[in-house]
Amino acid sequence: MSAWKADALPLGDEHTYIWCKMPFLPPKCLDMAVYMHTRKTNRASALETRFFNICAVALNDAWTDFILSRVAMQCTEATLRNYKHILGSFIAWLESQGVTAPHELNARLVREYLALYADKSDWYLNDIARSIRTLVRFWHSEGYLPSPVIFAMPKVRQKQLPFLNAEQVKQVLSVCDLREKAIILLFVDSGLRRQELVNLNIDDIDVDTGIVRVRQGKGKKNRITAIGATTRRVLLKYWRTCSNHAPGAPAIQTNQGERFTANGLRSLLVRLSQKAGVPFSPHALRRSFATLALKSGMDIVSLQSLLGHSDIDTTRKYIQWLDADLLEAHRKASPIDNLK
Repeated sequence: MSAWKADALPLGDEHTYIWCKMPFLPPKCLDMAVYMHTRKTNRASALETRFFNICAVALNDAWTDFILSRVAMQCTEATLRNYKHILGSFIAWLESQGVTAPHELNARLVREYLALYADKSDWYLNDIARSIRTLVRFWHSEGYLPSPVIFAMPKVRQKQLPFLNAEQVKQVLSVCDLREKAIILLFVDSGLRRQELVNLNIDDIDVDTGIVRVRQGKGKKNRITAIGATTRRVLLKYWRTCSNHAPGAPAIQTNQGERFTANGLRSLLVRLSQKAGVPFSPHALRRSFATLALKSGMDIVSLQSLLGHSDIDTTRKYIQWLDADLLEAHRKASPIDNLK
């Protein structure tokens, strides 16, 4: 040996091990060798832990862990219900196929499951696939899957979703009682979601300015939207007939002065739709607000804010629907096509 001798080197288990294996290394190279050996040892330990996770976790335990992770992330009750409904069915199906642990899951099984829903709408099938993708990504990140489960997402054909035009809104209003009228005007004048309207309190609405404060909207986000003078007048008239005027009283109340449930409000609107002879859902009324507002000249940035969209591309789809509306109007009234 030359300048570097064994007694000149730092002592320690790692150094002794490396020195015995490679006594020709200079100090700097020895340090690097020790580093690489330590890294390799730690990596092997991590792989052993990951392998233990993969083999040790039962399917239902991993499923419970996923739900707990969503609760810890403060997902909304609606999101949790959606996961439990969609993924609960997926877990039950996996068990029926003899799957007992997450590491037994593969892309073929996912494709087989999605094929069971091939007759459903594009949106519903895509919703199932997105939920499964979220689940398997979590399982892989936690070490329950040895490798990512990658599968093709079902395509969603863009289509114009239903909304009411101005004449249809008038037709619905013509058969409304006072409470129903207040509900329809609130939906179409503010763009509220169903749960947002259910959660709305009387004191969330400023009848002087028309400002509506949406608390804990989608994604637990707060925002501000607005209503016009006509809607405010109807609301004031309706509230005079309500029995509950306590602080925090719901803006729309049952006959007993209580807050509607989301399903209760939906049932009311189903009956109203049948009475008016105009098919619509709560979300169709929200789309009606968006399309009618754009037709009246509202800019897309303001509309995005009022609707509470985090991505403006979501709002832009309403412009595309207007384009389709205009094309259909031109098709029916083309001057040249209608020449006799």
